[in-house]
Amino acid sequence: MVVPIACSGLLGVEIVISDAPASFLFEQFHDYLTFERGLSEQTVVSYGRDLNGWFSFVEEAGVTSPAEVDIGILRKWTYSLKGKGMAPRSIRRAQSAVRTYFRFLSMEAAVEVDPTDRLEPPRIDGSLPDVLSKLEIGKVLESPDSTHRLYWRDRAILEFLYATGVRVSELVSLRITSLELEEGFAKVFGKGSKERLVPVGGPALRSLKRYLRDLRPNLDQGNGAGLVFLNARGNPIRRKSVWAIVREAAIRAGIARAISPHIIRHTFATHLVEGGADLVTVQELLGHADISTTQIYTHLDRAYLREVHQKYHPRQ
Repeated sequence: MVVPIACSGLLGVEIVISDAPASFLFEQFHDYLTFERGLSEQTVVSYGRDLNGWFSFVEEAGVTSPAEVDIGILRKWTYSLKGKGMAPRSIRRAQSAVRTYFRFLSMEAAVEVDPTDRLEPPRIDGSLPDVLSKLEIGKVLESPDSTHRLYWRDRAILEFLYATGVRVSELVSLRITSLELEEGFAKVFGKGSKERLVPVGGPALRSLKRYLRDLRPNLDQGNGAGLVFLNARGNPIRRKSVWAIVREAAIRAGIARAISPHIIRHTFATHLVEGGADLVTVQELLGHADISTTQIYTHLDRAYLREVHQKYHPRQ
């Protein structure tokens, strides 16, 4: 039986979750997504839809508590989605919802083990984003118009994206207090507000310092909110503006295909791996959620991260 849980609240939206024992904490999970993580209505509704389908499956399998869910059940659920003809990308989205749900249960101590840690996403043929060659990314980084008023901001953004591999959401939320310019590091907050430390290479540091010294003070009229990157009016820059900067840089560099901040992120990771960096370190630098909670990566300290970054990143 499917019933709506109490979700009208501030969002004015009703999320449908299968009728379930209180031990599943679905209402608490909804509140977590809505009020703690501040997700949009559309995103919360999407979580509810995917969890509804997942719970229907585990309910039919005889599961009466989330603690009873193991990797075997999750794999059977994934196979059932494939059997229904669901696209790999949609399966990944559904898995992501369940993975987020179990991380919430872990935080609430409702489960001792997170079974999604071993859940593998389906392969999406041909879905990998484009990758720029070293020559192409070099042209992109050199492409901003040096006579433009915002040259050092745009240059710093492009260099920082490629030097660190951060998501565009992490770049626009980067705070001045998160920069360790003398040490050559930046603290970024990824998905789920997870903090990680990323090394910033020489060219990116130089552009960033120049922007912070010569341009940002002139842009900030008191509305900068302590964020690093501002728009021409002195307000925090938005994602779509970063996308526009990247697209313009690619056009000026003579690259005909569409280029996005995510492609620069993927290029960052690809060039490190091609240079010989181990995947564990690259995943740590990227802040991939799939490994963020595993104990094996806790030994990656600053010195090792810096060593790998300096050794394998081509722009040092």
